[in-house]
Amino acid sequence: MEYKDYYQILGVARDVSKEDLKKAYRKLARKYHPDVSKETDAEAKFKELGEAYEVLKDPEKRAQYDQFGSNYKNGQSFTPPPGWGQQGGRRGGGFDGNSNFSSFFDSMFGGGGASGGRDNFYAKGEDVNAKITISLEDAFNGAKKTIRRPSGSTETGTLNVKIPAGITSGKKIRLSGQGRAGMGGSAGDLLLEINIATHSHYRLDASNVILDLPIAPWEAALGAKVTVPTLAGKINLTIPAGAKSGQKMRLKGRGLPGKEPGDQIVNLQIITPPANTDKAIQLYQQMAEELSFNPREELELTL
Repeated sequence: MEYKDYYQILGVARDVSKEDLKKAYRKLARKYHPDVSKETDAEAKFKELGEAYEVLKDPEKRAQYDQFGSNYKNGQSFTPPPGWGQQGGRRGGGFDGNSNFSSFFDSMFGGGGASGGRDNFYAKGEDVNAKITISLEDAFNGAKKTIRRPSGSTETGTLNVKIPAGITSGKKIRLSGQGRAGMGGSAGDLLLEINIATHSHYRLDASNVILDLPIAPWEAALGAKVTVPTLAGKINLTIPAGAKSGQKMRLKGRGLPGKEPGDQIVNLQIITPPANTDKAIQLYQQMAEELSFNPREELELTL
């Protein structure tokens, strides 16, 4: 039979460390995995890699293999010593006889893989993490997005993603089977972390939506009904007489939707008109003369 140089198959030196051996195997196994590889001999190559790794990852089997490998090259004729491999090999490292590996492996170790085939190596591929930035409107209404598959996914190209309504920044959407290819088993998952872009008018506090609402001095002093935007559309809001800048008004259930919907918090901000015309200057002078108003009265009493 032909001798198999497991070190050459995996592209590693004979003194390779266990960690570097694992890295080399994983790299090649991803390349030749039959579920994703476009190589014509992917299935055979993947099986050969698995056989080599099955031997070299185990200290006893590796030592047993090394005893007869130093003087052989890959493909050379090899005849094991009489009795070698019977009843599990000289070191008692045998298997169950259901071999999915080569006759060379069977002659060395008595036949069979640890669990009989390629499904033994990695039950599931690794998960892949990625991020996506969406608008606040998409977070409120829900959306469908097309994204490029991140590096390390099972395939290249694009992927359609459904964004659920009410999702908040930092939440992750799990897309099953869209992570790294499994080494003989199922692929890992893609974990897509949501980032909500900064909005021109609104801010987010968890599922609550915050809006700074400018109002005029007379609206604050006398009270008024004003139109306020929300993510679900415009509504009328009653400003109470005597409202102050920084005063907050809560619109129940007007935040992000969910099992417990958020609210919209309206933060009142009194905006003073500019004194940029003669008429405006006269009005301010009239107010200063006719209104007995000192905004620092309480502060001055403490001085």
